[in-house]
Amino acid sequence: MFSYHQFLGVMIVAMIFPAFAQTADPIPALPAPQNFHLYLMLGQSNMSGRGAVETEDKTPHPRVLMLTTNGEWRLAIEPVTHDRPKIIGVGPGLAFGKALAAVAPDVTIGLIPCSVGGTPLERWQRGGDLYSNAVHRARLAMASGTLKGVIWHQGESDCTPDLAPSYGRRLTQMIRDFRAELSVPKLPFVVGQLGEFLATRQRNPVPEARLVNTALAALPEQLELTACVSSAGLAHKGDELHFDSASQRELGRRFARAMLELESR
Repeated sequence: MFSYHQFLGVMIVAMIFPAFAQTADPIPALPAPQNFHLYLMLGQSNMSGRGAVETEDKTPHPRVLMLTTNGEWRLAIEPVTHDRPKIIGVGPGLAFGKALAAVAPDVTIGLIPCSVGGTPLERWQRGGDLYSNAVHRARLAMASGTLKGVIWHQGESDCTPDLAPSYGRRLTQMIRDFRAELSVPKLPFVVGQLGEFLATRQRNPVPEARLVNTALAALPEQLELTACVSSAGLAHKGDELHFDSASQRELGRRFARAMLELESR
């Protein structure tokens, strides 16, 4: 029977992520927990993904799973995250999972999508609704596997003169809080830089994006077992805000390389 806190967590998920049609096939029995490596996906729309879904994004890997909004494991296909049903698309998740699975044939990868478009860091900090939801989903998943890391892409909503200067400090504290809350003090945490096009776009350029990207790049100097992946060379889908599908897949592979490096320490 669900406890009150488990029930509350499920209700939060239901409110944040509307119900969606489950298209991925059911999976066979889960592997042993030590061979089921779990990764939290946190952030806003570029973590969720807004790229056009193509054939390769609908091609699952037999050892890459995703946790659905109702807490079930299914073979992962894009879109992995279902935060905005009318505009969801390709994110970095599936490419990230496939890249990890390719180098560990005895391991199954479990993706735990939690990202929500348009959300500021405040909602991901301790006491925020998305922080609580991510902790709940992580604990739910950890009943079956081993939490191995977190990937993070967020910051566009904090690109303001008031918020950008404190972004690095607030992000560092958030990571410390997640590690303590989940009792994984050395949990690897990989962040991704915002699209370089944000600061130079023709309409409404966002100069604070450079400040946030500088804070993201400096994170490994502030906190152990963290890494930052560059957005250099990644293209937008035409809106000068969201990465296109090819760039999202490359971002996922960059996340995977950085995660593997942290895990090898």
